[in-house]
Amino acid sequence: MPTFRYKARDKYGALFTGTIDTAGRDEVAGQLDNLGYFPVLIEEVKEGIFSPDFFERFQVVHPQDMIVFSRQLATLISAGLPFIASFDALIEQTENKRLRKVITHVRKDVEGGSSLSDALAKHPDIFSNLYINMIRAGEAGGVLDEILERLASLAEHEAETRARIKSATRYPKIVIFSLVAAFIILVTFVIPKFAALYANFKVKLPLPTRILIGINYAVINYWHIGLVSIITVVFLIRWYIRTEKGRVHLDSLKLKLPVFGPIFLKTAMSRFSRVFGTLTRSGLPILQTLEIVSNTVGNIIISRTVDNIRDSVRQGKGIVQPMRVSKVFPPVVIQMVAIGEESGRMEEMLMKVSDYYDTDVDYALRNLSSSIEPILLTVIGGVILFLALAIFLPWWNLINVFKGGGG
Repeated sequence: MPTFRYKARDKYGALFTGTIDTAGRDEVAGQLDNLGYFPVLIEEVKEGIFSPDFFERFQVVHPQDMIVFSRQLATLISAGLPFIASFDALIEQTENKRLRKVITHVRKDVEGGSSLSDALAKHPDIFSNLYINMIRAGEAGGVLDEILERLASLAEHEAETRARIKSATRYPKIVIFSLVAAFIILVTFVIPKFAALYANFKVKLPLPTRILIGINYAVINYWHIGLVSIITVVFLIRWYIRTEKGRVHLDSLKLKLPVFGPIFLKTAMSRFSRVFGTLTRSGLPILQTLEIVSNTVGNIIISRTVDNIRDSVRQGKGIVQPMRVSKVFPPVVIQMVAIGEESGRMEEMLMKVSDYYDTDVDYALRNLSSSIEPILLTVIGGVILFLALAIFLPWWNLINVFKGGGG
């Protein structure tokens, strides 16, 4: 379907520009007229290698874009606006060009008789499985505006968690980067000068110095081989972790890491509880809920346990026993789920579990720097000691040579 670029003015004379995907110029004029705009220019966008459409495919749709989209659509629907009018308003207000184009396609599909969930499902790179299934539940229950608000809240919670993790790991990243940069500068610029000086004397160099000189020699003469080797290793690691076996090993390692392992587990438990509780509140069938939770929990070890829970529920058994057997879920989660299952207040219990782990993760992240300081100090101290020995030990040998020569 061709894309048309337009310029139009509203009743106050303000100029608006944008693009619309439709069959022809008449349809563009009709849509603008429905919005109360007066067309000034309508022209077809010619496709080309470096057309704006080409670059839009690579534009990232950020979580904040999805939060704004969900909240705006919820507000428009709750105000009683029809879908088509709501999407027309969203197309005008959305700043992200890629998302605006997707909304245009969704509008066209809905106008053609498709349900909103089916229209969104055609864009899996933008709308997740969780998002689509919750929209489907909202359509079935007639509470689409409420579902959209919950999706926005869920996305905000995820964004806040990621922001806290980035903030907490900023200090270790800066320290490690500075240490690596200092090592590279020393090996590249300082060590060669010392190596030239030592070469004038027949002195056996200490092992740390010989190691640094060897690293310098390898970097200067074989840097291309090293670069290819690093790229190859990175490529193989990325390929491996995309396989099921690699994901199992990676996610298992994440949970076992010192300091970070408990944070990963608590974050996964919070996500599991919040998504499970949100879907339960939305009225989805339990089997479908567990399937979505399994796909969105973010850790394949926990995901497999959720699949076992789903099989248990399908067989008419409870949720709690598979959680106990897995040894993955902490006792507090199991106890709260057991209480929710017995009392019929599963949604409430799950939300309390999520809030509990959110608080716990927040506390752990605030104390992350102090937790990893001993590790960082040990690494930094070891590297500095090695560099100091490599640089200063030869001076002692040279001093002894000079003394001997003077005697």
